[in-house]
Amino acid sequence: MADSAAAPFDPRALAAKLHGLRRSQSQAPTAEFTLPADLRHAMDAQNFLAADEAIASNAWKVTVSPDGQAVTAPLHPYVQADSGARIPWQRGTKFEAEIAVRLGRDLPIRREGSYSRADIVDAIEAVHLGAELLASAIEESGKISFLLFLADRLGNSGYVLGPRVEKPAVDTASGMPLKVTFNGQPIYDAPAQHPKGDVLTWLLDYANDGMRPNTSLKAGALVTTGTLCGAIELVTPGDIEIVLGGSTYLRLALV
Repeated sequence: MADSAAAPFDPRALAAKLHGLRRSQSQAPTAEFTLPADLRHAMDAQNFLAADEAIASNAWKVTVSPDGQAVTAPLHPYVQADSGARIPWQRGTKFEAEIAVRLGRDLPIRREGSYSRADIVDAIEAVHLGAELLASAIEESGKISFLLFLADRLGNSGYVLGPRVEKPAVDTASGMPLKVTFNGQPIYDAPAQHPKGDVLTWLLDYANDGMRPNTSLKAGALVTTGTLCGAIELVTPGDIEIVLGGSTYLRLALV
């Protein structure tokens, strides 16, 4: 007798599994998941996960897949605080200091032509120092299946939006002095380094993605742009202080 056809991918079931793992602060290996076959499946699951988590904030992270596809995921829990913010810690939590931008006007999908970097800068209303926390429900994060990692909100487990910095920071952030201490001990003390050099690279890629939702990149959206210090694992709860350029401070606690 011929084998029955494989069951269709169920994004709701994947989202429910990811949500359960996140609630219990646990992980499962990639082999225990039914994997999304393509970007649409991954985004369907991510959207169901966001609904399960009741995510309402208009705050997003952007990056690109290994094959260069621009992607995004919501930031949650999202806290706006210049100091004193508290974010849950769990085993495997990693930290990234980042630059975030808030859009002052819409960036609608362009059917003809493309956005330039200058267009993106012109649409930015405010620039902030921020801190992203990462803790994936997947043991290997995105090392085996990036699409599964995308469904898991790109591993985001929290974001703290810090003080405003001058708008030219989007041009100068890479190379600025950056010091991060954890429980009073330095864990990064060197010039800030974005993976692409330019903090706006992935936002520009996403703005020019003709397949992104029509509701994306609207005025008021907050977009974080990628790490300035790599991803630093924090093996215990504790207090973080970020100092960018010697004068902009952000403090938060992992509890």
